[in-house]
Order: sequence, then C-alpha cells, then structure tokens
Amino acid sequence: MLDSDLKTQLQAYLQKLTRPVVITAALDDGETSQELRALLIELTRLSTLVTLREAREPVDRVPSFALGTPGEDISLRFAGIPMGHEFTSLVLALLQVGGHPSKLAQDVIEQIRALDGAASDGVLSFETYFSLSCQNCPDVVQAFNLMAVLNPRIKHVAIDGALFQEEVETRQVMSVPTIFLNGETFGAGRMSVEEILAKLDTGAIARDAAKISAKDAFDVLIVGGGPAGAAAAIYAARKGIRTGIAVERFGGQVMDTMAIENFVSVPETDGPKLAAAMERHVRDYDVDIMPLQRAERLIPAGADGLVEVKLASGASLKSKTVILATGARWRQMNVPGEQDYRNKGVAYCPHCDGPLFKGKRVAVIGGGNSGVEAAIDLAGIVAHVTLIEFDAKLRADEVLQRKLRSLANVDVIVSAQTSAVLGDGQKVTGLTYLDRTTQATHTLDLDGVFVQIGLLPNTEWLKGTVELSARGEIVIDERGQTSLPGVFAAGDATTVPYKQIVIAMSEGSKAALGAFDHLIRTSAPAADAPTAPKAVAPAPAEVETV
Repeated sequence: MLDSDLKTQLQAYLQKLTRPVVITAALDDGETSQELRALLIELTRLSTLVTLREAREPVDRVPSFALGTPGEDISLRFAGIPMGHEFTSLVLALLQVGGHPSKLAQDVIEQIRALDGAASDGVLSFETYFSLSCQNCPDVVQAFNLMAVLNPRIKHVAIDGALFQEEVETRQVMSVPTIFLNGETFGAGRMSVEEILAKLDTGAIARDAAKISAKDAFDVLIVGGGPAGAAAAIYAARKGIRTGIAVERFGGQVMDTMAIENFVSVPETDGPKLAAAMERHVRDYDVDIMPLQRAERLIPAGADGLVEVKLASGASLKSKTVILATGARWRQMNVPGEQDYRNKGVAYCPHCDGPLFKGKRVAVIGGGNSGVEAAIDLAGIVAHVTLIEFDAKLRADEVLQRKLRSLANVDVIVSAQTSAVLGDGQKVTGLTYLDRTTQATHTLDLDGVFVQIGLLPNTEWLKGTVELSARGEIVIDERGQTSLPGVFAAGDATTVPYKQIVIAMSEGSKAALGAFDHLIRTSAPAADAPTAPKAVAPAPAEVETV
C-alpha cells in the first residue's frame, strides 16, 4: 500500500522509537480487513520495534487495530484504514506510543495527566468520527490520541465514518469530525488540545484570563491568527518591539481550504499544512501567543495612550497599537431550518462531510467557484447533486462550468432563492426554493445541503468603534490605518478587494509596518527638545530582508 518513497520516510521516522509498539488487529476475511492487514505488515517491516498480533478478544468494530506498549496502560484504536489525511495521525500515534516525546508545552501535558473522568470508574472514553478526505479531522484525532498516550484514564477510538456507515446512520453523525464522550455528544468540528482541555477543565479559562490580564502593555497587539495576523506578527517582531497575538485558532479560513495552487513559490499545498507552517514561523520569533482568545470589545486609547481589547474569556489586554486581522467566516443563508439542522445535514465543508453522504442526494447552494467546485467534488461521492444559484447564471470560472456540465448526476437550477431547510427533527429531508422568474415555490427531497455563498467579515464586535463599510468590512487607508488612531487592520475583514491568501499576508505585513511607523512618530521627542547631532554622511536606504 505504501510506495517506496513513503516507506523510506516512514522508516526514518520510526527510528525515533524508544520502546516497543504492539499493534493488535481485529480483522476478518473481508477485502478492507485484508488491505489493513497488508498495511500493518508493512509497518512491522520498517522497524524491529513494531510487532503485529491478532486480537484474542472480540471488539466492537472490525476492521480495527489498537496501539500499545508493554508496561503502559494505553487505550488508542483506529477503526478503519487511516490513510489520506489520517496517515499523519497514524505516524504520530506510532511515535508517541513508542516513546517519542510530544512538542506540547509542559504545563499542557501536566493538565492532560491531571484529568479525571466524572464517571464512577474515572474513565474518559472518546470516539471520533472522521473521513479520509477531511482536512479538519487530523487535528482532533491527533489531540485525543496524544491524550490517550499521556493519561491512562483516557480512551480514544478514531472511526472512519464512511466505512462504518450503519453506525453513522444510527448515531446521526452528519458532519466530521464528530466526537462522543462516554456515549454522549461532546463536540463537532476542529478542536485543538487546548480547546478540548478548556471544555473538560472548566477552571482553565478563568486561570488563563487572569494570566492574560496581568500582562504588561504591548507595542503591537494583533487580533487574529490567519494569514494577515501571522504576517503582521512576524513583521512586528522583526522590528524588535513587544508583540502579542490573540487568536481563536491559527490559520483562520485557511484551515478550511483544501487545495492551494496559487500561492507564489509553492506550486501545491493545502490549508492545514500552510496554517501549521505559519504558526511555526510566528513561533520562531519573540511573539507572545495567546490561543483560544476571541475579542469582544475595542476601547480607544485613553489618557495613558493605550488601546484596550476585551476578550470573551474575561481577560483584557492593552497596547500602544492594535492590528485587527479577524478574517471572515462562511456566510449563512439565514433561512428557517438552517440552524436547526446544522451538522445534521446542513454543512459548509464538502471535503470534510461529503463522504458521509455517499449514495445520497444533496444540494449545493451557490454558483461561484466554491459552489461549483463543491458540486464537482460531491458528484464523485453522492448519488445526485442539485446546484442552486440565486442569479440568472453561474458565476464560476468557465473551466469549472464546463466540468460541471459534463457530469451526468448534477442538475443546475438558476434564478432560485432557497427559502427553507426541511427536516424530520433529526436530520435534513429537503429544502424549498422560490423560482425568481415564475414566483413558484418548489420542494426538493434531499439528505444534505452544502452552503457555499461566500464569506462574512468577523467585525460585528467593532460596530460603533471603527468605521465599517456597508458590507461590514473595516475601512482602511493605504497604510492599513483605520478611523481610530493607533488601530490598524488587514486581511479579509477589511475593504481591500480580492480576498486571497497572498493578499492577506501582504496586507498584514503592511499593517505591521504602518503600526511601527505610528509608534515612531508618536514617541518622537517634542520639537523644542534637544536632538542628537546629525550624521555627517546620509544613512543608506532601508533594505527589506525576507
């Protein structure tokens, strides 16, 4: 199953093992079990520390396999074949079970080890449903796997939802990742270790808020960790000024982007890889990173000359300048039933959730590039796709439209306004739409609705503080300056056109330089103050380094 290059890379990784890894497989005579057996045998051939044995006791899911090591109580299992995006999760699990240390901060590791279950036996039993095409799932799978390695009271099973379709139907899993704790729904969507701990350890938020509020004022405080925020943090830190960044999650919308093929100098990558690279780059500098922090209020500078940002956690930060890089989120239809059936058939990520609708009928709302690309991708998985566009024609690139028209299981409806999402109380059963030409109302029987109608800036919390456009975007000038002195902005939350990753990075860099220039000018000595002698020779022009 593994090509020679991948085997060579994996063999190099497995040299980092410091203790034996025992793979215990539950297999039958089915084709998928034989594929999994072949993969596991290949793993044993890449390291003498990896051994394979057949499960002696019956297990709930076949095919599946557990990873363990002698003398340690580790409950970590994969149900299915973790290839695709989950292959990295398998490699990391092998390394961590095999004794390779995690890169998590020591205080986070200790927080995991201190967790105890609320049940009488003190066990926290997690189940994560994923799909092999989901770029959001590996973060969640890897987080719970690591927690299972660090804490014997934590158990984790990662389940390929597409393989265990009957189970998915029974438990009404209609989006991935979906996580269950001790049989009850725990959460859905991407979650970092820190986010998981915040849900399990309710006192962590208050403790973190107190630490954050005690911080000294920054020279530059960036709000948001997408491409614009990351670039701003790097450019500010390179100036040698005190820099902080408050983020909900690094990457922002980039984390939900599958293929990136127009990022100059990088022919092809994907969102999670780029987001991870951005975070690593920021961490290379002296930047105070405050994760899981959402801004709620911006207070203009007072007599102390400091702008204040209040966070949802209750913490408060002050800074001489602030760069707003809060990005955007998926725009919603705002029709009856949409919120009721979110993650119950209403989805926003076709790459993540598409495999859960194999053989079913779905609709895609939106005829731009994102909508048409989603319809094309889904057509290879589901039984039928209906694309619904409000305008009288599709707005996607012609090359995408030609591909769409070539697919036999796709219908396109234009001049249509979705009016409601229908359901049976548990899941989506259809939608209604208005024909804008005839004014007639029609109903479609469906199992899923994928919404792809653009982005909405995350700026509601700024109303009444900085100038916003009619679309809710932050109005900025050529330096990234907002209407509020000392407050700059960059990226998809601003009025800058063409919402692209490379443009957001450029704007973030520019905003940091603008903030630095502001600091220089506002901290310059008064006109009558003594000044240093002028240099005899002119100073060389500033040269930007990258």
